[in-house]
Amino acid sequence: MGKVEKIEQDVKALSPEELAEFRAWFLEYDWTAWDRQIERDVQNGRLDDLAEKALRDHAAGKTTRL
Repeated sequence: MGKVEKIEQDVKALSPEELAEFRAWFLEYDWTAWDRQIERDVQNGRLDDLAEKALRDHAAGKTTRL
């Protein structure tokens, strides 16, 4: 059995309270990982093209106010 399958079994065995606690922990963990990835992408210039396109579109009046 692989790690993922073991984790799946363990999660299925949690009580509702434990599942809620795990879910809250995992959401925070996942959000933190996502934030770190975005920070790395920004530092490495991977989002520069998207930002430039967004600024061009806004300057050209192709955006709408939120």
